[in-house]
Amino acid sequence: MFQVRIHGRGGQGVVAAAEILSMAAFDEGRFAQAFPSFGSERMGAPVVSYCRIDDRPIRTHEPIAEPDALIVQDPTLVHQVDLFGGLADDAYVLVNTSKSFEGLGLAEFASRFRPGRLLTCPATALALEYVGRPLPNAALLGGFAALTGRISLDALEKAISERFAGVVGTANAAAARAAFEFVVDEARAGQDREVVARAPAD
Repeated sequence: MFQVRIHGRGGQGVVAAAEILSMAAFDEGRFAQAFPSFGSERMGAPVVSYCRIDDRPIRTHEPIAEPDALIVQDPTLVHQVDLFGGLADDAYVLVNTSKSFEGLGLAEFASRFRPGRLLTCPATALALEYVGRPLPNAALLGGFAALTGRISLDALEKAISERFAGVVGTANAAAARAAFEFVVDEARAGQDREVVARAPAD
């Protein structure tokens, strides 16, 4: 079972993100489950949603305490709530920001994870460019697909188009594709940097 925890604020589409991810997994023939957890329902309040994906029926329904992947839709939550509780060293972490983990004050935290498992992505900027609104959920799912390889971009775009009708769905699917390509490029650049770092000196 692959378990995803999504953190954000009310109004950012946190709940929709988990639903879209589960729809994409279901479209690929897998079992999926999505549900939210509200600390408060007011706009701007911290919100958590969960998604489980498995090849077998999912019988557990409790909140995800030890996620395999973490998506952070609002970077202002980084030092306000316990986002990273239960994360193993091989988990995936994707944060919506143009800053690095060092820039977020998380250099020491990031150092304990496997290389290539943590990445930041300017999802809000991509959403503004493609959707015209600062809603980062679809873009972050595109980044998630590229970072983890757990869902295909085609299935994700289909689920986004089903969740958001017409031009809104098309725009959000375009934002997801842009984020997917951004993460692929960043991952490739990171691999190149690792190769250079390991290269013996002349």
